[in-house]
Amino acid sequence: MHGHKITNQNNLHFLTLTTVGWIDVFTRSEYRDIVIDSFCFCQHKKGLKLFAYVIMSNHIHLIARAEEQYRLSDIIRDFKKFTAITIIRKIEEEKESRKDWLLMVMKYHANYNKNNRTYQFWQQRNHPIELYSPDFIQQKLDYIHLNPVRAKWVLKKEDYLYSSASNYFNGTGLLEVEILDLPLSNIGYISS
Repeated sequence: MHGHKITNQNNLHFLTLTTVGWIDVFTRSEYRDIVIDSFCFCQHKKGLKLFAYVIMSNHIHLIARAEEQYRLSDIIRDFKKFTAITIIRKIEEEKESRKDWLLMVMKYHANYNKNNRTYQFWQQRNHPIELYSPDFIQQKLDYIHLNPVRAKWVLKKEDYLYSSASNYFNGTGLLEVEILDLPLSNIGYISS
């Protein structure tokens, strides 16, 4: 890893995607469902290998890598672009009590980013951290799955619907994920 860029595109990474101004968009299930659907699309069509995730009120954590012929940075860029456009459109067109405020915050942040003309939904950085050892992977896996417990949304991590914790606990979840079987013999490149 170099700075905040993904250099080893097919290696396992911990990423954090955060909304601008830390706006609590994902308190509504319809916006979380857009994220879930987009992850699913990226898994089936864009080469995303997803190992763990959690959707919190204003950010998402995930452990992921790209399949061999794909680039993780491209997948994340496309994911963020699609989810931003889709969620902003939903905010503009549907009943949303926070509509004016949300759009104002996103417009404010777009003014400071030459890549956005009208609104900015996601912060630009993804804070990628390449995962290189079983202990480090386990630490990030626990961090992801315990987020809703630390937020006092659930008592048990496997009870939070918008997380991969239940995949690890009982093999079910909103998304299929690749289960990390720790300790791993070949950490950098995990085959499916």
